Amino acid sequence: MSPKETDVLLGVLLANRGIVTEKEREEFLHPQYATGIHDPFLLPDMEKAVVRILSAIKSNEHIVLFTDYDTDGTPAGVILRDFLKQIGYTNFQNYIPHRYYEGYGLNIEAIKKFKEDGARLMITADCGISNISEVRFAEEEGINVILTDHHLPPVQCLQVQPHNIKNEGECEMLPPAYAVINPKRSDNKYPFDGLCGAGVAFKLVTALLARGNETGVFAIKNGWEKWLLDMASIATVCDRVPLRGENRVLVRFGLTVLQKSPRAGIREFCRAKKITQKFLNEDDIGFSIGPYINAASRMDAPIKAFHFLTAETDEDARGIVAELGHLNDQRKGLVASIIKEVKHRVAPEDMKAVLVAGNPAWHPGLLGLAANTLTEQFRRPVFLWGGGEAPVLKGSCRSDGSVHIVELMRRAGDVFADFGGHEFSGGFSVTREKVHTLRDALALAHAGIEKKAPKKPYTIDCELPLEKVDWDTYQTIGALAPFGEGNPKPVFLIPVAEVLQKILFGKEKNHVKLILRDARGRRISAIQFFAGKSEVVAGVRAGQTISLIANLERNIFGNKGELRLRIVDIKDTNIRMDTNQ
Repeated sequence: MSPKETDVLLGVLLANRGIVTEKEREEFLHPQYATGIHDPFLLPDMEKAVVRILSAIKSNEHIVLFTDYDTDGTPAGVILRDFLKQIGYTNFQNYIPHRYYEGYGLNIEAIKKFKEDGARLMITADCGISNISEVRFAEEEGINVILTDHHLPPVQCLQVQPHNIKNEGECEMLPPAYAVINPKRSDNKYPFDGLCGAGVAFKLVTALLARGNETGVFAIKNGWEKWLLDMASIATVCDRVPLRGENRVLVRFGLTVLQKSPRAGIREFCRAKKITQKFLNEDDIGFSIGPYINAASRMDAPIKAFHFLTAETDEDARGIVAELGHLNDQRKGLVASIIKEVKHRVAPEDMKAVLVAGNPAWHPGLLGLAANTLTEQFRRPVFLWGGGEAPVLKGSCRSDGSVHIVELMRRAGDVFADFGGHEFSGGFSVTREKVHTLRDALALAHAGIEKKAPKKPYTIDCELPLEKVDWDTYQTIGALAPFGEGNPKPVFLIPVAEVLQKILFGKEKNHVKLILRDARGRRISAIQFFAGKSEVVAGVRAGQTISLIANLERNIFGNKGELRLRIVDIKDTNIRMDTNQ
């Protein structure tokens, strides 16, 4: 591809992402740490929180770092832990609640234990904004709470004391913590509200370093906080917050740190997965590192993921990486069996507008993953429940984008014992007495709710002839990385490609590789994983000429450095190929 063509392509890709002006283009293509990272003291309550934490450090108070158990909260806990260790502070503990025994967020029993341990200060990350009664209990017990979170604060009616009125008849209720640092607060003046939980924790640490150095509480070399960007980038990618603005800066520079991270867990993970660490990218985070972290809380104890990221020796790291790999393999098998059982029990012709299925034997922590896959395959909202012998069953749900999943649950009346979530995903609980009415209640609610067009599985950026798939094009696309939420990987329509060979590979022959030839006789491979029996490639045969939708990627397995296509869809087969180009 010529320089002029690459400039045109880059302009199209940027415009598709709403980046039009020269200033927007410069900031997006060349993010700067110095100018792209905002002043942490613009966040609400930051100054107050920093003063209290520095006071606790000077007084040697026992501090509890209470974080969520997922791919956002766990790295956030590592960020806070690394800061305290760096300044030589030892009177603290990391606490991650158990997904099944304690549930999400703060709980009274844990706070009672902190009180017994002599805690005077608790810092949360990625949780706590909805725990009004729990925070009140902690404060009453003499434990100040510095609450850092990024979720929306709960909204209550005006009969309670408001923090800030948002709409008529509504107000924002904040927990009665010593300080509440959250960019989603309605009184927030911070210029970016898309930070994940670990991102907010990172801002707290940068503020502590600034004030601590200024006041002489400790002396840490300027810029040390950048070594924490590997954890901030992992959480930002995995929590699927928009990779725009400050998040783009965090991930761009965080990947640089991750590629040379001295963490034993990262090194051993790369060895185990045969990944070259200096080539680690956002795909490796989202599809490899993230699942290992999540496997701990979904299958066992979440603290194991924390140990993975904080292991001090290669030997310790090797053991925990192997254990998490085993748990992740178990997780894959169990999720696959849930999906298989749902498909066996619910025939496509009998499927209602909302897919509802459950089994008491299903592991609640795996239902969201299974619901994700089923939603993508059947293009409709999916509700799955499980939970063993407990009187209240737990479930997860996902939307295809046609309905707001929380609004759908709200309209289902009192069939749920509890529910919550976001537009596209949520969780719920339902009693055994009412679980059999769940399908009908959701069908009725769905019939009466306003529908939107389902979320498209992909959007084509532009047409790209196979002859133009080269390293110059790949380098042009790479200028837009890192890719993720809010900045999807470019998708191209390859109008004409001759199929020379179709190869099934992998242990179960469930991956597909097509060897394609362009009009000039040049060959290039196209890959689709876990697609051996999918409709996308099922009808493709050697000798056909096809039109396909694909991404460009660099295959670095075995240090080959091969340029190839990643198949998204097959649009047409047996189309005419013009060889007179």
